[in-house]
Amino acid sequence: MEAKLSPRVAIVILLGIATTFAANHLCARIAFDHGSNVTTAVAFRSTGTALAVLALLLLSKTPLRIGQKTFARSVLVGLLIAVQSYCLYSAVALIPVALALLAFQTFPMLLSLISWAAGGERPSRRVRLAMPVALIGLALALGVLGGSGPQFAGIADRWAEVGAGVLWATGASVSFAMVLYLTTRWLGGMDGRLRSFFIMSVVAAVTIAGGAAANDFALPADATGWLGLALLTVFYGTAITAMFVLLPRLGAVNNAAVMNFEPIAVLGIAWAVLGQAVAPLQIAGAFIVVGAIAWLGSGRQ
Repeated sequence: MEAKLSPRVAIVILLGIATTFAANHLCARIAFDHGSNVTTAVAFRSTGTALAVLALLLLSKTPLRIGQKTFARSVLVGLLIAVQSYCLYSAVALIPVALALLAFQTFPMLLSLISWAAGGERPSRRVRLAMPVALIGLALALGVLGGSGPQFAGIADRWAEVGAGVLWATGASVSFAMVLYLTTRWLGGMDGRLRSFFIMSVVAAVTIAGGAAANDFALPADATGWLGLALLTVFYGTAITAMFVLLPRLGAVNNAAVMNFEPIAVLGIAWAVLGQAVAPLQIAGAFIVVGAIAWLGSGRQ
């Protein structure tokens, strides 16, 4: 097992990963708006990531052979990633993106509970306090609290309308929490590049097979769509590979809450690049999230 990184270094790395994931989501939106679809995006990003990591492995002459037990575990984690992707995109298709992201961002809390229940790493007191504060700030930043848009009014009274989407997002949250837990527990001693290659290969195979069976591929209609598809592959591949390579060294349970920064990064990029307006209450929520993350890293964990 590789040595853990210091809490401050781990948080900086996770902030970078969260921001890269955010850029991937914006590029995916561009690709979808120009003719592509979810199945195509997942197939391209997983295949592109697997091939890029394979090239690195071949250049470094790293052996690709792994034990049968490790291979089986890698397949299971890959299937969970595929489930997480399908669930999250299904949620986004049914309910407002902000609500879907809020439900999905419960995965750090679920990861802590899963690890604790399994007798693994126990979340520190600082983490147990920071997580709900960050989630409240995230709800403000995404406009779910504070009435920043009519689409969020009366959520409790519209469960019949939004319930299915929230359940899909919750399924994505559970799947991703299990991915983080099992990767750390089962695959911690595996070369990080091999982790990424085998897991992404499983996701690519499952997505391509499913898309072919359902005839559900849609290529971009113009150059802008192709650029979005290419960039989302680069950003996603970079972020997911960095996560799988470094995950056992990041202290997943006590640092996963940092990934709540991802929707904040989406807001920031959308404001800076796309000129989208951000309400004062959303800015306040963003500061709460960033403050909770800063406080999380200010003490020894």
